[in-house]
Amino acid sequence: MPEAGEHRKPAEGLRALLEAELAEPVSEPVCALAEILRQRHGHAVRAVLFYGSCLRRRSTEGVLDFYVLVDGYARAQPSRLAAALGWLLPPNVFYLERIIGGRTLRAKVALVSAAHFLRASRPSSLDPRIWSRFCQPARLVFARDAAARQEVLTAVHEAALTAVEWMAIWLPGGTPSHRLPPALLWTWGFRQTYRAELRGEQPETIRALYASQASRFDAVARLALAEIQARGRLRWAPADGDLQLWLDPRGWARARRRWRWRRPLAKARATLGLLKTPLTFPEWLPYALWKLERHSGVRIQLSERQVRHPLLLGAPVVLGLLRRRVLR
Repeated sequence: MPEAGEHRKPAEGLRALLEAELAEPVSEPVCALAEILRQRHGHAVRAVLFYGSCLRRRSTEGVLDFYVLVDGYARAQPSRLAAALGWLLPPNVFYLERIIGGRTLRAKVALVSAAHFLRASRPSSLDPRIWSRFCQPARLVFARDAAARQEVLTAVHEAALTAVEWMAIWLPGGTPSHRLPPALLWTWGFRQTYRAELRGEQPETIRALYASQASRFDAVARLALAEIQARGRLRWAPADGDLQLWLDPRGWARARRRWRWRRPLAKARATLGLLKTPLTFPEWLPYALWKLERHSGVRIQLSERQVRHPLLLGAPVVLGLLRRRVLR
C-alpha cells in the first residue's frame, strides 16, 4: 500500500483534472440558455451544469443537456405538485426551446436539489443515472458562489470514483482479477449502466462515447483507481498500456450480489421517473421516442390520440417497449 504522503496525490490529481474540465468555457448560446434557466428558477439555483452529446460534439445542433442544482424543490418549482414529485422522485425533467441569435435552440433540463445530486453520486446510491453521466465530461456554466462551485466539484469527483469502482466490479468473467485495456473498462461499464435505465444504446454508440475522448477517460480511470487503491478497496498497476486489477474476492462477490437486486430497483425507479415526466414535460412521449429512434434505430409511430393524451396513453407504449426488450 502507498505511504500516507502518497495517498493525497491521486485525489489531488483526479480532483484537479475535473476542476479544470468543469471550468472550461462553453459557447455563447450555451451560456445564454444557462442564464435563462438561472432566471427561471431564481435565487434557488446553486449551479447549472452542461453535459452530454452536444458537449462532446461541440455543437448546438440537437438537444442540449443541462442539470440545474437548486437549494430545494419548493423554492424552484412553480407548483406544490412539481415540488413534491421532485422531492419524491428526482430529478424533475422538462424541455426548453428558445430562439437565440436567430436560431432555435432546444434543451432537456433536469432539476435536482444539490443535496440529492451529491448523494446520488456516491456508491451507495441505488440510482446510477447521475454518476454514470458525470463521470463523463461536463462544464459548470454557472455557480452561485465559491461554496456551490466546491459542492459541484465534490459531487463530480465522487461520481468519477463511483463509476470506476462499479465498472471494475462489473467486468466480465468469474474472477476478481483482470488485465484489460481501459477501453473495455468504460465500454463494458457504460453498457451495464444503460441496462439499469430505459436506454437502448447500440454497442457502436457506447464505443463512440469512449472514443470521443479516449485519453481523458483513460486518465480518469488511472487517477480514480489510484485513489480507490489508497482507500484500500482494490489494487491496480499499469501493464503495457493495460490495467491490471486485483479486487478483494469477498468484497467483489458481495458487490456483484448486491447489483443483482439493485439493478432491477434502479430500472423500476427509472420507469417511474419516465411515467412521472408528463407532469413536468408535456411533450415527453414524442421526445422519448425520438431519442429511442436516434440511439437504437427503432421507430415507434404514435397515434393522434397518444400525442394528445401522453399521460393516459404513454404507459402502454413504454410497457410494450419493455416487453419487446427495446428498452431493457
